[in-house]
This record gives sequence, C-alpha cells and structure tokens, in this order.
Amino acid sequence: MRLARIIRYVPNVAATAEFYGRAFGLTQLRMIGEDFIAMETGDTVLAFAREGFVTQETGLEFTLSRPETPPSPQEITLEVADVAGAHGYALAAGGTEVAAPMDKPWGQTVSYLRDPDGALIQLCSPLPDNF
Repeated sequence: MRLARIIRYVPNVAATAEFYGRAFGLTQLRMIGEDFIAMETGDTVLAFAREGFVTQETGLEFTLSRPETPPSPQEITLEVADVAGAHGYALAAGGTEVAAPMDKPWGQTVSYLRDPDGALIQLCSPLPDNF
C-alpha cells in the first residue's frame, strides 16, 4: 500500500492550483475540467477538487476551509532546502504567515503559513540523518 494523493476541497480549483504553482513551484499533472487539478509533489500527489464534489458523490457534508476561520486539524507539509527563502516566496505569492522560520531542537528548520483558502502549510528542511 502507498499514499497516492491528498485532495483538498476548495472554492476555486484553478486559483488554488495557481497559488501553489507561484508559491512553491508545483506544476500541474492533470486537470479534469474546472473540478479537479493534481499537482506534482514527488511520490504523493497534492490535488484540489471543487467544494461540493464529495457531497455530490457521497452525501457527506464537511467543514469548509476559509482564511477567517481556524484551520482544519491537518497540515500540508512541504520539504524544502531553504525554509526562510521558501517562506518569504510563499508570503509574496499570497500566503499568510502563522509562524516565521524557526530552528527545532531535532535539527530541522520549520515555518507555518496558511494558503489563501485557509489551509495550514508547514515548510520544513529535511530531517537530519540521525533522526
């Protein structure tokens, strides 16, 4: 078994994918109309789908992610070589700072921001070899 993809349900699929492209340099793998865009992130795909799609398919309701509400209890973690540089670039692209880059006791640098839809994003350096 492997984790194939993470899908976030967003109000505007194209705008969200465009932010992730500008902020983090992610490129689109595939697109299904205006309802679904998958982004290249390595082994696991990060995808965005139209809000309401899961309700339409399953009847389930879910809490919408918005910048003015607390984030949902998960985060998107992106590993980068230069956390401070990537953090600044993401803020310039439209992200909102939650926590500036900080060095952690286990040897990793991390920062937190929110995307324009309100999702929590952690940027982190690679874990040290002895972790």
